[in-house]
Amino acid sequence: MSSRFLTGPFAPATEEVTAYDLPVTGRLPGELTGRYLRNGPNPLGLEDPEAYHLFLGEGMVHGVRLRDGRAEWYRNRWVRSESVAQRLGEEWPGGPTFEGFDFAPNTHVIGHAGSTFALVEGGPRPYELTYELDTVGPCDFGGTLPGAYTAHTKRDPRSGELHAVAYFFGREYVQYIVVDAAGTVVRTVDIPVSDGPMMHDFALTERHVILYDLPVTFSMDLAAVGAKLPYSWNESHPARVGVMPRDGGDATVRWIDIDPCFVFHTLNAYEDADRIVVDLARFPEMLVDGLLETVPTPTLDRWTIDPAAGKLTAERIDDRPQEFPRIDERLISKRHRYGYTVSAAALLHTKSGEALLKRDYASGQAETRMFPAGSDVGEAVFAPRTPEAAEDDGYVMTLVFDPARGATDLVVLAAQDFTGVPVARVHLPVRVPAGFHGSWVPDEH
Repeated sequence: MSSRFLTGPFAPATEEVTAYDLPVTGRLPGELTGRYLRNGPNPLGLEDPEAYHLFLGEGMVHGVRLRDGRAEWYRNRWVRSESVAQRLGEEWPGGPTFEGFDFAPNTHVIGHAGSTFALVEGGPRPYELTYELDTVGPCDFGGTLPGAYTAHTKRDPRSGELHAVAYFFGREYVQYIVVDAAGTVVRTVDIPVSDGPMMHDFALTERHVILYDLPVTFSMDLAAVGAKLPYSWNESHPARVGVMPRDGGDATVRWIDIDPCFVFHTLNAYEDADRIVVDLARFPEMLVDGLLETVPTPTLDRWTIDPAAGKLTAERIDDRPQEFPRIDERLISKRHRYGYTVSAAALLHTKSGEALLKRDYASGQAETRMFPAGSDVGEAVFAPRTPEAAEDDGYVMTLVFDPARGATDLVVLAAQDFTGVPVARVHLPVRVPAGFHGSWVPDEH
């Protein structure tokens, strides 16, 4: 018996494909010049399919190159870690792993400092990829990255700096890392924590870093029985949120106790006078006994933090199940108006039929973009019409499985006509398995 994460929408791709001049329904905007990229777990050569864990499949990056109103190519490539290269009968390119810990990153893919990076958390370093998604090798940013890295980075829209909070399994600290616009680590801060928490994401404002120290922690019991992912819900680990000035050190972190929960993903955070507003997807618990087979319902919440008083107020924004929150990333750390999420039906695959949600935080209203049953819609990524365009003046891009074709489309929606007819559908030649995160990477980034 195989894991459910090896069947249906999760069933892995079995080969790498390159296709040119992809057919398009509708009209691709001529101003979209760059690549839509998406990463996700795609296991290769499983020894025990029943024990497979979704978080541990080898990363496969999918990409669609757009230019002059055309979809020039589609590619999917496994990230060549040492084990992947060996299984494919290739020579591993080599590179600077951290403490010998090597893994094909499977969670996110971004562009920074003119390069492309596949990302994952928990110990491995980023893997650099070529423009065409071939593997260059593990990367330590020119020897400046002291340890592990993470999957969720935040680019400051003013400075171009890339901010991150990384952890390494079993370590009693997390590390705040700043990479400058040229791709060099210019600042690190070690922040002590107990129990080795899984810190999947964090939040960034113009002046602060927000840390989530929550009750999913390293489990020695799971490690002792050979669990591939030795993290689980830990009732004895207090839930708290840390607020640290960007230019501060570990002694400046203000910790605030909160009710137990878990956060995989932040929508955005910003300063509101002397308070901090954080919008995020919240789970009541996660990885109970280290398992993903039963996932509780995530909701869209808002945390308002008063750092001076040491107080956090939680508010439910939308109790409909939803995850994978994204915004126009030019507004990271600033006040946003619009946010996009995926229906939890798409996340959890509890029923057929998929939806994207677009929330207007000014009006409090949300639009629902439905797709046909069985579409398995992916995370929404926003691409501005031009670099100077206003928020919401651009396009929402996502991968959507077309049951009629048995293959996946890259669907391009006009953000201001969210529920209307798609601007374009790029018809990919294959099905793209359900995965994690992606980016729109314009050719100048």
